[in-house]
Amino acid sequence: MERTKTVKKLLIVLILVALIGGGGYYFFNALNTSNGSSSETKSFTVESGWGSQKISGELAKAGLINNAYVFELYVWVKGLSSKLLPGDYKIPQNLNIPQLAAMLSHGVGTDREINLTFIEGWNDKEVANYLAGKGITTQVNFFAVIQKKADWWNQYDFLADKPSDLDLEGYLFPDTYRVYRDATVEDIVQKMLDNFGKKLTPDLRAEIKRQGRTIHEVLTLASIVEKEVSVYSDRQMVADIFYKRIKAGIGLQSDATVNYATGLSTTRPTGKDLSVDSLYNTYKYKGLPPGPICNPGLEAIKAVIYPTGNLYLYFLTTADSSVIYSRTYAEHVAAKRKYLK
Repeated sequence: MERTKTVKKLLIVLILVALIGGGGYYFFNALNTSNGSSSETKSFTVESGWGSQKISGELAKAGLINNAYVFELYVWVKGLSSKLLPGDYKIPQNLNIPQLAAMLSHGVGTDREINLTFIEGWNDKEVANYLAGKGITTQVNFFAVIQKKADWWNQYDFLADKPSDLDLEGYLFPDTYRVYRDATVEDIVQKMLDNFGKKLTPDLRAEIKRQGRTIHEVLTLASIVEKEVSVYSDRQMVADIFYKRIKAGIGLQSDATVNYATGLSTTRPTGKDLSVDSLYNTYKYKGLPPGPICNPGLEAIKAVIYPTGNLYLYFLTTADSSVIYSRTYAEHVAAKRKYLK
């Protein structure tokens, strides 16, 4: 009799273990299985005041999750039940429950976010004006933020060789960023610096070091190349020309640096412009200017790291953006007469 009772108890325990194990497997499987294969988005609104039970039910009705109970249990376990944000969402139909919960708890895909697009070759003043136009900040506040040297210089190793009297010109990587509508200037600048750190890969950094250059020198020349020519192959050629001119003690004579010094944006600086007394006037001062004149894109940076060797010392850009190369000053003068009428 006792043996029979023992067997029954053992069977009950085994059944319970099987049920728990089966339930756990079902839960884990339901949790991590994508809702579908389509990446197309579906509109879904979370109304203010909705709780996790209501949200899970509506998600199931909309076909965005397969099991409302699993979703509700998951957000409860993760402590997200009260953190699912209201808003009008565009939700991809191929998410699993953890991905969907993360999206709803951060407000991703709603009008709480905006896109900010910073163009390659913009200088910091243009970035400031863009952000001011978006109503995010003022020009004065933007420059106050990018000049917080103790904050930025200590956070990023790639700023180590940057002169302490310069702001972040050249290091704010141009790209499209998705940010919260209420993001601060500090948030945006940090995203741009983080992105720069990722784009300047270990291989690129190693090559810069191998050449005996600094990141700041590379960025400074890349910013000039960015403004002077637009095609990658030409940028590689021009980078080599600039390197040769520096080595030979010949001024870079870049119109782009003169424009930076004067604050103007002319295709051909005047004699008055060329005489401005600024270390950024590369007609007046030899070598590189103190720092970048804009925020260059990755292509310009790579062109400076991997220049194309050539026999030229001069170049000019025509009205249709073609680049004419010359070996001697006499050839260069003749090219100017021919192409810059």
